[in-house]
Amino acid sequence: MKRGLKKQVSDFMKCGLMGWGMECFWTGCGSLYEKKDKQMHCATSLWMFPIYGLASMMTPLCHLLKGKNLMLRGSVYTACIFLTEYGTGTLLKKKNCCPWDYSGAKANYKGLVRFDYAPLWFAVGLLYEKILLK
Repeated sequence: MKRGLKKQVSDFMKCGLMGWGMECFWTGCGSLYEKKDKQMHCATSLWMFPIYGLASMMTPLCHLLKGKNLMLRGSVYTACIFLTEYGTGTLLKKKNCCPWDYSGAKANYKGLVRFDYAPLWFAVGLLYEKILLK
């Protein structure tokens, strides 16, 4: 396997696994807070691994934004994450297998994106940047 392809596969795996881990942490904390579940059960889907893995496609963007203002970088990554969430959610919804539905949230768009998650995605984007620029 060529070095470039090996790095792409490695980055995809890192982003996918990191995303899964963050989702387990987030939903586990949510179950403690919302349901008073002391076991902190978490929820995710196998679909989420490749969706989080897609963050590896931001590598060229990370290189382009390297050294730029933190707010600019985080905002661009947030927009990329929202677009990915909307795009993958739309495709999965058509097949009746979208693992999330934000319809009940106030700041949602078509049940696929929650704009109140922007600060979270801002931080996640910067975390992915750290991984992708190694």
